[in-house]
Formats: sequence, C-alpha cells, structure tokens
Amino acid sequence: MANLKLIRDRIQSVKNTKKITEAMRLVAAARVRRAQEQVLSTRPFADRLAQVLYNLQTRLQFEDVNLPLFKKRDIRSIGLLVITGDRGLCGAYNTNVIKRAENRAKELQAEGLEYKYILVGRKAIQYFQRRNQPIDATYTGLEQIPTAAEASNIADELLSLFLSESVDRVELIYTKFVSLVSSRPVVQTLLPLDAQGFEAADDEVFRLTTRGGEFEVERQKVSATARSFPKDMLFEQDPVQILDALLPLYLNNQLLRALQESAASELAARMTAMNNASDNASELINTLTLSYNKARQAAITQEILEVVGGAEALK
Repeated sequence: MANLKLIRDRIQSVKNTKKITEAMRLVAAARVRRAQEQVLSTRPFADRLAQVLYNLQTRLQFEDVNLPLFKKRDIRSIGLLVITGDRGLCGAYNTNVIKRAENRAKELQAEGLEYKYILVGRKAIQYFQRRNQPIDATYTGLEQIPTAAEASNIADELLSLFLSESVDRVELIYTKFVSLVSSRPVVQTLLPLDAQGFEAADDEVFRLTTRGGEFEVERQKVSATARSFPKDMLFEQDPVQILDALLPLYLNNQLLRALQESAASELAARMTAMNNASDNASELINTLTLSYNKARQAAITQEILEVVGGAEALK
C-alpha cells in the first residue's frame, strides 16, 4: 500500500508539472504573436529609412563623404555585443549564442586582437562574469517585447565606444529567428557602417499562423524597392549633414531588429521546450499509471490469496 501511495503522489506531481509547462507554452505562444506584431508595426519606418538612405547614396555616390561612422581604422580592439535572455527554460537558446560568442572571441585572440563584451541578458552576464571575461557594459531587465527606447540606449553606448576609439569595430552576436523550431546564432558587423550596405534588398518578416491546430511560421518576402528622389530635388541642408543625422537612426533600427529577432527566437525556443516537457510528462504519467495498475492488481491478488488461505485454515 505504501508503494501505491508513492506512485499516486508521483502521478499527481507530474500532472501538476504538466499544467505549468502547458501554461508556459501558451504564454510563450501569445508573446511570439506580440513580437510578430511589433516587427510588422516597425516595418514602415524601416522601409522609409531605407529608401532615404538608398537615394542619398545614389545622389552622393559617397564620394568625399567623411563621416565618423564610415571611418575604418586599423583594428586593435573589437566590441562584441552579445544578446541573450534573462531567463532559462528555453532549450539551448542561451547556450548556443554564448558558445558562438566564445568561438568568436577565440578567433580574435588567435589573430592577436583585443576584445571586450557588451552584454544584453542576465544569462550572458552571469556566464562571462564567472569566467572573468572583459566586460564593458551590461543590460538586463529588457522588456520581453523589445522597444525602440531600449535599442536606443544600447546604440548610444556602442556609438560612444566607437567614436571615442575605445573599440575599432563593433560586432553583433544574436540569434536570427528562422522558425518555431529553428534559430541560428549569427555575427554581424554594426560599426563602422559599410557605405555600400544600403542597397535596397528584399527582406523577410515572419507571421505566426495555425494549421491543423498547430502553430507554424510563414516567411513573407517584403519588397524593399526604393522610390527614387526626383533628379531636380533641392536639399535645404547639405545631403552629407542629412546623412550624418540619419545614420544613428539606421543603427538604432538595425539593433532594434536584432533585439526583436532574438526575443522571437527565445520565445519560440521556450514554447518548443515547454511543449516537449508537456509531451514527456504525458508519457511519464502513462508509464506511472501502468505501474500503479500493475501494483494495485498485485496487491488485490495478494489480499485475495490471503483471504482464501485464511478460509482454508479455518476448515
């Protein structure tokens, strides 16, 4: 009987755990939808900014444009901006991006270059602090759905490091959202900006949909074709000054997009992890129920045998 009680308690415990993991899966799914809505809502501004930069590039051809954010220096020190999450329970999401950052740091060390980390997310901060790595700045407590203000704060720090020549290049290491079950850590150079990197190109945005009762992601191509400025357009300000004012906005937009992709990847990883945990809990409940039924049947059989044996002894 004691064994039966132990199994019953275990079954109830696993059922309670399954309720928690299922609730976390549904919360993550709802937040992925919010992340999608934010990506779509910020798209018009990103499109218009890309159009303006493209046309300025066409007008100026970047000849004799001497702007600080375009300045390429001899590389001695590199800033690595690493974006992770504040919480766990999201599979290998945090581990993968941290490993990618470590591998990149080893590559820089092999080339004889210095590096320092700018860390976003408690998981990366805890990991690199325990290993006494060079950390310049940290950011935690960001909204689950990133905001433009948060991206601007981080971008200001990156601009300060680059313009003060504390670092000669800034690289961004984040997780690119591919699908609900797939994400990919990537490395992207943020600073200095590449003057030839503003050409209009097709981009993608994701849409979370349902099919057959299951979540799935559709990637939609978004045309980034820029409309040209009229050739006789006159600028009230020097086009170089306009470009100088717009480049920080472009950097903010790039960083916000990376934060959005990382947030969507984290939420999708958490949704997948909690779905797997719920499935594992269901399998364990079935196994424990089978064991409970076998043990109960054995106990009943034993009791019957004892009753029959006692009856025979009284004859």
